[in-house]
Amino acid sequence: MTYCIAVSLKDGLVLTSDSRTNAGIDNVSIHGKMHAFCTASDRKIVLLSAGNLATTQAVIDQLKRDMKEESEINLDTVNYLSEAAEYLGRVSVEKQRRHVDAGQSSFNPSATFILAGQIGQEPHRAYLIYPEGNCITTSRQTPYLQIGENKYGKPVLDRFLKIDTSLHEAGRCCLISMDSTMRSNASVGAPVELLIYHRDTLMLDEYYCFQEDNEYLSKIRKMWHEKLKEAFATLPQFSKEDSRPLPGCI
Repeated sequence: MTYCIAVSLKDGLVLTSDSRTNAGIDNVSIHGKMHAFCTASDRKIVLLSAGNLATTQAVIDQLKRDMKEESEINLDTVNYLSEAAEYLGRVSVEKQRRHVDAGQSSFNPSATFILAGQIGQEPHRAYLIYPEGNCITTSRQTPYLQIGENKYGKPVLDRFLKIDTSLHEAGRCCLISMDSTMRSNASVGAPVELLIYHRDTLMLDEYYCFQEDNEYLSKIRKMWHEKLKEAFATLPQFSKEDSRPLPGCI
């Protein structure tokens, strides 16, 4: 399992991912889920991946091969990110179908992706591509996308992320979301990658990689835990005087 987040805000993009693919008592595998492509100078495209590792690696290899061989449709020839998302969906479905056609009935080849970036003067965007190949994007009301183990980290995103949230504030929010997930699910783990893309720069020059023992990651984890305990302690108490017998019981 894994956990990835893409936030599309007024000022740019914030992308976050963990690096754990398998977890068990004696089986932990580390693979990065954030993939940047060396595309043409008028675009920047980054991929986040979750699901079957064989499928995700096959998809990424195909995207790179299509660019190298200058295929008619590749990440350098599409004019819009939506077009890139549709192309990625087709490649993903093709790679999954190969496993199914090979008769591997007990094997689940499904994979989910987030494609984010900017092409030319078009607005920066982020798209979630489902295993079936279809995709969705963000909105002003919900400016983020998640893939993988998303339930534990969703509440903090819902509470704090708005379309005009600053990029660095969104970055901190994503790290807290990631930490909440890692605390509740052992299948998600460090290193944690964080990429901040500033609108219209066409540069991927603000990238962070936090190891498990990173000082900053440890500091915000500790502060978040302490502040939550403080907030919980100040919540108003309910009173027994306001209670009543359970209906239907004597």
